[in-house]
Amino acid sequence: MDKIIITGTKGFIGSNLYQSLKDQYSIIEINEDIFDFDYREILQNIFFNDEIKGVFHIGACSDTLETNVNYMMLVNYEFTKLLSELCDAFAVPLIYSSSAANYGENNIHPSNLYGWSKYVAEDSVIKRSGIALRYFNVYGPGEENKGRMSSVAYQMFIKNKNGEKPMLFPNNPRRDFVYVKDIISANLFAFENYTSLCGYYYDVGCGTARSFEDVLDLMDIEYGYHHESLIPKGYQYYTCSMKDNWMKGWEPKYQLEDGINDYLLYLNEY
Repeated sequence: MDKIIITGTKGFIGSNLYQSLKDQYSIIEINEDIFDFDYREILQNIFFNDEIKGVFHIGACSDTLETNVNYMMLVNYEFTKLLSELCDAFAVPLIYSSSAANYGENNIHPSNLYGWSKYVAEDSVIKRSGIALRYFNVYGPGEENKGRMSSVAYQMFIKNKNGEKPMLFPNNPRRDFVYVKDIISANLFAFENYTSLCGYYYDVGCGTARSFEDVLDLMDIEYGYHHESLIPKGYQYYTCSMKDNWMKGWEPKYQLEDGINDYLLYLNEY
């Protein structure tokens, strides 16, 4: 059975991808505990001793409020740079999980440390002919351990279940909410069409910006509003993937209504 690497299999997207591929490949799992050791030596040994057919690099520090520069750049940039160098040297396809945070507030540059760490890592991947997928606001089964970085759908579902009134930011921020099943399909499509797609970044979203109110209305959850002073600095009020930036031949199957309906089937049994 061919071997592939998936980083972040203990996380939200990585665990979903693992489930999709575990019957087709022998999967080498890499998670954050690799940094308890010499991660450079571990990675180099894997590439030198195994014939790797592909790498899905999903694992990262996804906390957009993290302020520890050394930690963020080690986990999100230095590790990615080494992985991209090894994939390039051994001619191994690399699918990198990037982020819409790269667009920032001005649609040009990131507006926080997390965004910059993904931005420079993405550049390293693309320069070495990898594929970078810029995810927009992902939600769906498997995000239970993401804490404050879990989707608004999950967080507000739990609050409502616990008898708390969910609170939203005012001023009508809107997001491109993309269901995790579409994220997985995008990764698989990129891998299957690697030769024609490599060397670029692509948006992965549903192509429509929707309000947080839309999410909660679809979930039939009542809500209120925070004071404006609680909105974090660098907060993105609007994100939406550009269809021209999607991979040619790929498109999402889940608009918000479809995704929320499917997700609720999961959440109501959680």
